[in-house]
Amino acid sequence: MSAETPVQSAGTFTRLRLRFRGWRGTRPFWAGLFTLLGGVPIAYFPYATLKLGTMSLTMATTAGAGSLIIGVLLWTLGLTMWFQAATRVFAGVAAIILGLVSLVVSNIGGFIIGFLLAMIGGALSISWMPGKDRPEESGPQDGAADPMDKGATPTTAEDPFEPGQPFPSYPPADGGPAQGGGLDGPRAEHRIGGDRVG
Repeated sequence: MSAETPVQSAGTFTRLRLRFRGWRGTRPFWAGLFTLLGGVPIAYFPYATLKLGTMSLTMATTAGAGSLIIGVLLWTLGLTMWFQAATRVFAGVAAIILGLVSLVVSNIGGFIIGFLLAMIGGALSISWMPGKDRPEESGPQDGAADPMDKGATPTTAEDPFEPGQPFPSYPPADGGPAQGGGLDGPRAEHRIGGDRVG
């Protein structure tokens, strides 16, 4: 390696992983994945033929077409959650409704597996909110924390209250203009027409 050879900071796999991570963070990724996976058992089990030795079990039901439609719609809703994040609430509600309908139509919702995955995916889609951009902090870069940045209250010498001690008793007010005392003379009620406001 010579001095003129540019140093590649990250490999191809790392760059692809970081791009996927950024893409995944801007949409309800897990909601779409659960919804996609929920459509698989709902659409598959009514058409499956299981072999147990020499015996074959066919799970075909009269609602096979309905199961296939529900499964395809769940796949479509899962992809919609990924690629059209603005419609996430609609897609989530539709996934929950299709999951509930699959209980009746498709072998107890794909033997409960597809039903649960569709319900979890729909709930995650409804509850997902896009993240907010973090403002760049212009604080100290050396890691030293400034107590004023964290919302700490400053302690001053004028503050007579100390934690763990009872509140100090203060002398009664001197009256001031609103109470008839002070430099302005008459009470505030007399100056504004006799009605006390506030």
